[in-house]
Amino acid sequence: MAAASLIFITGGVRSGKSSFAEKMAEEHAKGNGGQLNYLATGVASDPEMRERIVKHQNDRESGKSRWRTIEHSQTIGESAAYFNKEDIILVDCVTTLLNNELFSCNQEWDESFLALVMETIISGINKIREKAKVLIVVSNEVFYESIAENELVFSYSRILGKIHQQLVKEADQAFLVEAGIPINMKGVRK
Repeated sequence: MAAASLIFITGGVRSGKSSFAEKMAEEHAKGNGGQLNYLATGVASDPEMRERIVKHQNDRESGKSRWRTIEHSQTIGESAAYFNKEDIILVDCVTTLLNNELFSCNQEWDESFLALVMETIISGINKIREKAKVLIVVSNEVFYESIAENELVFSYSRILGKIHQQLVKEADQAFLVEAGIPINMKGVRK
């Protein structure tokens, strides 16, 4: 059985990427049927994050579409059991998921640990993709900032870059959202 269509969407913080991803998911659901699913990776760890989570929840609840929200902040592959081949799934977002995986334990960030984290994220996304009609994955573009002075930030950026490259390689479509404008980087928008 063929894997689901994979759409990768990235952009800066507050660039409009999540809104674009939600609209794209709704378009797929309208055109092809299927349940809309929001796989949220965020954890309300501080007031700003709580506010962002509530905003996203309110946006989905106030829209015309009915979303099923599943919160899974780590090892997202375990959530694949919730889905079926008719589902449209939006994963928001990879950067938060990476944070959760990296900081969930007191582990030295050596090459083997970073490789394990990357494999956990990529294989988790692939497990979900096997159970979906369309999988939309959102991430943040963090590579515009200076990273040379901080080893922790450098390691984080390096692993995120590798994850992005792998996802774009496997994606049917890839978009960069800048100031609310989606720029098609790969594939033809359907």
